[in-house]
Amino acid sequence: MTEFGDLISALGEFGLYQKLLILFLSLPLFLNPFQMIGQVFMVVDVPHHCDTSWIRAIGPNLTEEEQLNLTLPRDADGEYEQCSMYSPVDWDLGSIVAYGLNATEKCSSGWVYPSGQPPSLLTEFDLVCDRKDLNDISQSIYMLGLLLGAVIFGPLSDRIGRRPILLITILLHGLFGVGIAFVPHFYVYMAFRCVVGASVSGIMIATLALATEWVGVSSRPKAVLISHCCIAIGQILLAGLSYGIRNWRLLEIAGSAPMFALFFYIWVLPESARWLVTKGRIEEAKKVLQKAAAINKRTIPPGLLEQLTPEKQTKSGSALDLFRKKHLQKITLIMSCAWFADSLVYYGLSLNVTSFGLDIYLTQLAFGAVELPARICCIFLLQWFGRRKTQGFLLLLSGLMCLVITGIPEDQPIATTVLAIIGKFTATASFSTSYVYTAELFPTVVRQTGVGLCSMSARVAGIIAPLIHLLEQYHRAIPMAIFGCAPVVGGLLCVLLPETRGTDLVDDTGAASPQLSSRRPEILSTRDITEDGVDLKKDVYRSSESE
Repeated sequence: MTEFGDLISALGEFGLYQKLLILFLSLPLFLNPFQMIGQVFMVVDVPHHCDTSWIRAIGPNLTEEEQLNLTLPRDADGEYEQCSMYSPVDWDLGSIVAYGLNATEKCSSGWVYPSGQPPSLLTEFDLVCDRKDLNDISQSIYMLGLLLGAVIFGPLSDRIGRRPILLITILLHGLFGVGIAFVPHFYVYMAFRCVVGASVSGIMIATLALATEWVGVSSRPKAVLISHCCIAIGQILLAGLSYGIRNWRLLEIAGSAPMFALFFYIWVLPESARWLVTKGRIEEAKKVLQKAAAINKRTIPPGLLEQLTPEKQTKSGSALDLFRKKHLQKITLIMSCAWFADSLVYYGLSLNVTSFGLDIYLTQLAFGAVELPARICCIFLLQWFGRRKTQGFLLLLSGLMCLVITGIPEDQPIATTVLAIIGKFTATASFSTSYVYTAELFPTVVRQTGVGLCSMSARVAGIIAPLIHLLEQYHRAIPMAIFGCAPVVGGLLCVLLPETRGTDLVDDTGAASPQLSSRRPEILSTRDITEDGVDLKKDVYRSSESE
């Protein structure tokens, strides 16, 4: 199916049809940050202490300050302990006041939070003290959902198509995202978040394939990264929305319900013509290609369409080909490492906004704002310097920023935040580069399987990232040191990869490496062309040898 690039050139490499497609593919990505980062704003730490209302049965007229003074121990700073209390006794109030209480125990009757506090995950499900780690665990469960989504929806997209996977995952995202707002228990919350994570992964995988396979060689980075800019805009919107909506259930609805507005995709979303041809569904491919050409106000020469025959159907690939064939094995292993490093540093910084010492809403706004230029810059970096150099350099730089943070004193929050923002910029750009680079490296028949496998590696890193934060209790520099070392190693490995700038997409697993495109669209003047005895008077495209 080496002629497919000619068809894309004939119908227009990045015409109105592709622009509309990219717009549609971008819409669900606006909501991804609400699921990925939103929980950070639902578990904002607030002052709390053990519920010691047991003493009210003995001294009903005690003021709140007197109650706390009698029932709660104090820490070294003179503040009330948040996770321990004096053990209840059956003494009279006079004896308690005279002798005081000495024996302590963990909170046995729950906790008390400031009155008037909007409902949050922390206050509603008591994510404090011994239950505090459930917050990081639930983030890892969400990342596990992303992993499952890559495992399930990557190969499934190669099997049944990009379009049905995108429709299914959008529906799952909307249903379970809104369902989270009504869960009665935290473990149900984690289960629903796992399903939402799987749907987010499926959406990312399907949009990447459609954005890549419908455009020409020179427009691939632009198509993918324009859609990724919507993720950056979503991060900015998240900062404002979470600042305005402090009730976690309402925030969850606001970040999920708009997904139902995308039901019109059933009628407008096309299947990948390139994928249809690899599956031998030639007539369906011709219809969508002709529709695309009509919207772009172009005409595909009939002779070019006739080259799409079932006999030229590409042999199907499988996940085993990614390891059975030597060139694909190297690509799979190195890109899996790159995605792992991307994800580790990206989520390591994104989920750590509460630890940099500045206002979390301003920090998130800065983190979101810096993603937009990061993704836009990628469009030019990939064209100027190629995929391999860009990928390696951005990974190295993001890792170095994290390593530098480990040496910044704890009383310098501004310096730490500035370095974290630079690290977020390079990590975001590196992640976007990985999407473009990976889609170009893998053949069409296993493209989604390959992307799904690399995405699995990223999701493993996403699962680990929140848990690495728990190591901060041993030394504050340990998490950042880990987040810094991984991308440095990944960046060095990238030198072993082939370059894909200016190459055609490979369709089967036999090609050892992407081939430089020998075509550039060149429109001929209107003239007579004789084909099978029929004169065609129209503008046609031809493939000419590249200079």
